[in-house]
Amino acid sequence: MANTKSAIKAARQTIRNTARNKGVKTRLKTLHKKFDSAVAAGDKDVIKSAGSAYASAMDRATKSGIVHRNAAARAKSHVAKASA
Repeated sequence: MANTKSAIKAARQTIRNTARNKGVKTRLKTLHKKFDSAVAAGDKDVIKSAGSAYASAMDRATKSGIVHRNAAARAKSHVAKASA
């Protein structure tokens, strides 16, 4: 248990930030699954739209610090390679 006022506040912030980050990461996983299923189906139009949505969401998550920039670059590269 936190002993100081600043530690108590930090614990509250961690809980709040963890909840927000979990929602974003769950959305990213869902978009990635949609993209992978589109690739498996082989529909070019769906692949492009799903890939674009996934890359955009990844950029937003990177901008807010939820996903590391190198991890996002790697994921977007995977999308670009599969879309081509």
